[in-house]
Amino acid sequence: MFVLCGFPLSNYYNKVKLALLEKGIPFIEEGVGTGEPAKAAGSVLGKVPFARTEHGVICESEALMDYIETRWPHPPLLPADPWQRAKVRELTIFLDLHLELVARELYGQAFFGGTTSEKNRERVRTLLDKHLVGFKQLAQFAPYVAGDHFTQADCAAYVHLPLVALATKSVLGEDLVAAHGIDWKAYVKLVGERESARKVAADRKADQERRLTAKTS
Repeated sequence: MFVLCGFPLSNYYNKVKLALLEKGIPFIEEGVGTGEPAKAAGSVLGKVPFARTEHGVICESEALMDYIETRWPHPPLLPADPWQRAKVRELTIFLDLHLELVARELYGQAFFGGTTSEKNRERVRTLLDKHLVGFKQLAQFAPYVAGDHFTQADCAAYVHLPLVALATKSVLGEDLVAAHGIDWKAYVKLVGERESARKVAADRKADQERRLTAKTS
């Protein structure tokens, strides 16, 4: 049995969870926090998500996505054509590394009450302005991010784009995703109609409420 470890507030956890749900793969969710709890459970860097499989532990979301697609190829979340397959992977990696990872430096201030230096804010803005231009050139939104089929790139875009948009609006005073002409709200609404996305959103909301209750009690 595939055991997905992490927590529903993690966008990378939800990226993998979306793929599992889209494919109808039976899996178990195991709540594991970052740091020492994750290390003790088998994640070498204490990061989530990671998974327990019959062969052992796998960490890093892209490795998990590759394993899932190879192990359970139907229904496919990557095209059969090598070029189109590579273009979907390109979009997914671009979303992870050049949008989400850059915007993540704002999350402490945007979502957790921390602060970010003016120098760091400006650096993030400069990088995102550059990278969003590139993303817009790669993305199709026709209606899905890589074309007319839901793919692994949508598993990433659905969970990453709202965070990038909300973090930049909160910390930089402007939704940079929308400012670059990307109608992410309409896209997220479209994907959000899928049963898999509804499940992910409901579980994320329930986890947020549970954490808030625990914090105030």
